[in-house]
This record gives sequence, structure tokens and C-alpha cells, in this order.
Amino acid sequence: MKSLIVTATLLEVKPLIESAKKLEQINSKLSRYQIKDKEFDLLCTGVGMVATAFHIGITLGNISYDRVINIGIAGSFDKNISIGDVVEITQDQFSEMGAENGTDFLSLLDLKLVQANDFPFESGVLKNEQTLWKLNYPKVKAITVNKVHGNDSSINNTQKRFKPQIESMEGAAFFYACHFACVPCVQLRSISNYVEKRNKESWNMSLAIKAINNEIINLIS
Repeated sequence: MKSLIVTATLLEVKPLIESAKKLEQINSKLSRYQIKDKEFDLLCTGVGMVATAFHIGITLGNISYDRVINIGIAGSFDKNISIGDVVEITQDQFSEMGAENGTDFLSLLDLKLVQANDFPFESGVLKNEQTLWKLNYPKVKAITVNKVHGNDSSINNTQKRFKPQIESMEGAAFFYACHFACVPCVQLRSISNYVEKRNKESWNMSLAIKAINNEIINLIS
């Protein structure tokens, strides 16, 4: 089974890279590795939705894969999820895409620029109830943002509007690209911090990176 692993930064997959043997540098973003007897390609897109969607689209347009796995760290709105936990995102959406009307937010659906079930959306969100992997991670609802939250007022408004459990800067773009390419995919994230006023002293990126890499090594090897 030919696998593509997608990440925003090499930092998030450093333990994976250190455990694998590099076979080939395919291009500036895409490399081929081997771990035990399994080969996989690693696409490091860069941070954010634009880079993610573009580089996944280019890659899937040129190379056929049986499955695509997105891994990385994320912030959690849900205090029932512990720092270092690994979760599977089964629903994601572009929470900032729309317009302001005074203090109100108008989504693309509100603006009638898209329909709720225009492909690849279902009821206005990107869903991924995959069956290729039998995984036991908690299944969570996410939003994808250009600007991570760090203001109490915007955090409260976002929670009221979308009821998300986690946020990332790439997830919905990953689903969007993979669904259009008709490739089975899964998005796995480990929690590095809670979504709150920015306080890096309370983050644990090393724990989150270790956790997600342990899981992905087990998944592909």
C-alpha cells in the first residue's frame, strides 16, 4: 500500500525522520523514506491552508497513492482532551471564511456563495468518516484557521458559533484536497496546548510531537 504522509513542518515529524532511512529527495517538498520494510513518501507543505492545498494538489496530481495521512500538533478548546493526546479529526471547516457585518459573522453559506452540500462539503463542513483504518483515537470536530486564537472574546465567539474541539492551520485544506483527488485520507493530531490567551509556558510541544510520531511509526511500520 503506497502511503503519503503530509505535515506542515519537519519539526512535527522529526522523530519519524530519525527512525527512517531516506531513500530519495523527489523534489523540494517531497521525500521518500523507508522504515523497517515499508516505504512511504513525506510531503512537508509549509504552514497554512494555501501551502497545504497547493502542494497536496500538485503531488496527488502527479503521483498515485493508496492513502494519505496528515499528522501534526494542534490546540484544544476541549479541556477533557489532555495535552499529548492523539485524536482523529472526522469533521473540519474553514471557520474564518466569510464576512463581518458589524459584530456578526456571515459564513459563505449565509452569503449564499456556496450551497451546504456542494462537493466536498456536507451540511457546510468537511467530513471524513473513513473506514480504511481501524483506529481507536478519540474522534473530534475541528476548525482550520489562518490566525490561531489567543483572545478571550474571539475564543468565546468561536466556541459559540462552531463548537470546535481543536484548531489547526491546515486540516480543512487537507480534507478539501484529498476529497477532490478521491484518495482515502485520515487526519491525526496531538494536542500541544489549550486554546487560550497565548502562554507558551503552558505548552508541551515536545510531548505532543513524541506522541504523534510514536503513533504514526506504529501505523505505517
